[in-house]
Amino acid sequence: MQNTPSRLMLKPAQLRLVLAIADHGQLQLAAETCAMTQPAASRMLAEVERRIGAPLFTRTPKGMEPTEIGATMLRRAAIALRELESMGSDIEALRHGHAGRARVGAVTGPAVGYLVPAIREIKQTAPASEISVEVLPSRDLMAHLAAGEMDFALARILPEFDSHEFDITPMRDEKVTFIVRASHPLSRAQVVTLTELSDYEWIMQGRGAPIREATLEAFAALGLSEPRNLVDSPSLLFTIAYLAQSDAVAPMSEEVAQLLIRQPVAAGFAVLAVQRELRVSPYYLLSLRRRPLSPLAQRLRAAVLRQAGV
Repeated sequence: MQNTPSRLMLKPAQLRLVLAIADHGQLQLAAETCAMTQPAASRMLAEVERRIGAPLFTRTPKGMEPTEIGATMLRRAAIALRELESMGSDIEALRHGHAGRARVGAVTGPAVGYLVPAIREIKQTAPASEISVEVLPSRDLMAHLAAGEMDFALARILPEFDSHEFDITPMRDEKVTFIVRASHPLSRAQVVTLTELSDYEWIMQGRGAPIREATLEAFAALGLSEPRNLVDSPSLLFTIAYLAQSDAVAPMSEEVAQLLIRQPVAAGFAVLAVQRELRVSPYYLLSLRRRPLSPLAQRLRAAVLRQAGV
């Protein structure tokens, strides 16, 4: 009989029986290990040997011992069963969100406030999961979502995107704080007005950024001109470096400011006690309707909502 690859494809139960026979040296003990009767085990072994086209064991006074072909098959059978068990474990981990990949994004405030603790929560039980995070403006985040390149994002809804394409969960607005280096002349003032701040140097994100626009609107509401001495930068790292070396003022989300001034970071900055409270438009948790979330992304999304108390 000619052996072809299809004829040599054996079932996991057949592989387990052959391995059990090799382990115990007796068909009866192997059958008990595999929860089978001896006649059923004998028939299964005969079927395997028929498929192989050669005997796998010889019977000796010491028991059943593998033939040369049997020994070769046993090595391969052990490897195959290990791979099957590993595949089963991997699939179960994916099904329950303990493995796999998730790509998410957020504007800066919720990235610091909610994504960081949510990812830490997931990593407690899914250390092998691959989670990629982008911190970008809302326009870029929605573009990634619309292209199917992200699982979900914490972003503001912009009019150039069709909101019907997204599942939308309301989150909250962001409080704007003004941050300076700890040695800034106004860092210890009990109350600071925008009038006092208008002549200082500022560093902000570019025009159109919600926090910048909220800051400039606050100046305009008091009849004040926009700050003239201003540096534009979308980079948080550059902003921090610039603040540390100057008396500039930077508007930031409250979450980012608290990260910088509290332990364990405590990077030598202070939040100004500004008389006027500033808030920016709310953001949302967005995902693409036509793109179902993976189990891992579902777990991460639920963790973000728990962190936000939504």
